Amino acid sequence: MIIAANLKTNLTRKESDEYIAELEKFLDKNNFSQEVLVFPATSSLNSHSGKVIVGAQNAYAAKNGAFTGEIGLDHLEEFGIKTILIGHSERRHIFGESQEALVKKFNFYKELGFKIVYCVGEPLEVREAGNKVMMEYISTQYEGIDIGYENLIIAYEPVWAIGTGLTPTLEDIEVIHKELKQKSHAPLLYGGSVKVTNAKEVLACENVDGVLVGSAALYVNHFCSMISYAQELNK
Repeated sequence: MIIAANLKTNLTRKESDEYIAELEKFLDKNNFSQEVLVFPATSSLNSHSGKVIVGAQNAYAAKNGAFTGEIGLDHLEEFGIKTILIGHSERRHIFGESQEALVKKFNFYKELGFKIVYCVGEPLEVREAGNKVMMEYISTQYEGIDIGYENLIIAYEPVWAIGTGLTPTLEDIEVIHKELKQKSHAPLLYGGSVKVTNAKEVLACENVDGVLVGSAALYVNHFCSMISYAQELNK
């Protein structure tokens, strides 16, 4: 299974290095086989060698250039980073990234062979409009994306559940994951208020290949517990 931590705008470089070092000690001590990804804040990116895969939360679709406030391929290559998060709901809804912009970014990093965690999901008003409307909405987020890309991981994140403490029922998660699995055979993660108290049940759901964890992952001991749950299930 794939257990991923999106640290968002949290933890300094020193704190992130300490966090990842703790994870490495935990993984070495227990000899776990789960795939563990960590996405630190941009200013906390650093070179790393070990079992933990470090990725970027965002980067522009360019090697470098006049793109104020962005980083590009040069900055990722400096730290040997070959994994990126694309399409997170906060990038879509707070920073206004369009599907066209996301496709451009996806294709740029796909051509470079990056591991891409691509996020899809719906806001509350779309979910409340019914399953048909919800699936049509999510389907638009697949447009222009190579769903057969070998280094693709898809993360489903109900936008209304992120950071709210609310989560769909386990049955809801299984239903949506079953439908999304028909769109792509890529590993499919669940994200949206995953925490140590519900991670085991979420990971046990059919068609859930792992989790993308936000604020709950800031506690490294909680994140380690989630990795342990995945190892116990050994799906």
